[in-house]
Amino acid sequence: MLTERIICDPHHPDPVALMKAADLLRAGQLVAFPTETVYGLGALAFDETAVARVFAAKGRPPNNPLIVHIAERSWIERVAVDIPPVAYRLMDVFFPGPLTLILHKQARVPPNVTGGGATVGVRLPAHPLAQSLIRAVGAPLAAPSANRFTEVSPTTADHVLKSLGGRIAAVLDGGPCAVGIESAVLDVTTTPPTLWRAGVLAQSTLEASAGEPFQSPPHTATAPSPGQFPRHYAPRARVELQPFGDIKGIEKRLAFWSARGRRLGAVVLSEVDVPPDVTQIRLPSVVAAYAQQLYAALHALDGQLVDIIVIEQVPATAEWDGVRDRLIRAAHEPLPS
Repeated sequence: MLTERIICDPHHPDPVALMKAADLLRAGQLVAFPTETVYGLGALAFDETAVARVFAAKGRPPNNPLIVHIAERSWIERVAVDIPPVAYRLMDVFFPGPLTLILHKQARVPPNVTGGGATVGVRLPAHPLAQSLIRAVGAPLAAPSANRFTEVSPTTADHVLKSLGGRIAAVLDGGPCAVGIESAVLDVTTTPPTLWRAGVLAQSTLEASAGEPFQSPPHTATAPSPGQFPRHYAPRARVELQPFGDIKGIEKRLAFWSARGRRLGAVVLSEVDVPPDVTQIRLPSVVAAYAQQLYAALHALDGQLVDIIVIEQVPATAEWDGVRDRLIRAAHEPLPS
């Protein structure tokens, strides 16, 4: 299959380009599209056969639920039932935006969207092109990140094509994503609500709008949220995390692997002296800017075919929870020394 790149201005979308992508989706095909978080791999949410193609293209296990994307807040009742007041309080503030709410599903939502469960994750993306596409289709889209399962999520159309080129019908290229990591996922079917996945929205900010504190996820074999596998968001290269601010430790680890002929990359916040053969990417110390650039940095280092990426862990503060979660899941066990 040839994957078509359909370039489209997010703010002034070409109607012909937009309709081409919408027609493919209505025909049951897969189209990747930008959201403010990462690129999603879209399929008609109420078409079980189309949704099955998502799992096949990604190599995703069938018990891993998908998030349904809507174009208007009023569409929420197409997807969910028994919506609690706390959900409306959160939607008042954070829809559209990088927040997914887990709700009781409508009967029409296929079981492969929800991993066989009775709940469904729903969000209203803030990206104008995502909204335009979903409106053009006229139906909600089930859309996990547009990459092979457990790999680094894509924040550009090029990332999508490198991972899924030849496996999907098209990618709607609306430029780079502004947020850069996946949405927070909050289950509001539980009392109190359960925060399954952190994002760029701080937990305290979400709790303030919800009017109640959240609980942590239980240890369970099945989860109503995506992003729960221990290994996730991972580049091809092995990842080693070093403590925040441990400059000497970072330098020592890089020197160790450099002396053994490894091709190395480093992703840091601090000023670090690295061997001349190490590709160093220094990311901003502001959470939003760091998150926006993180996956692009990992994709760039994978593109250079490095063997090991040494990453300086981010600060252990609540505002960094979403980024820290992604780094922990991306990290592999260190190679034997």
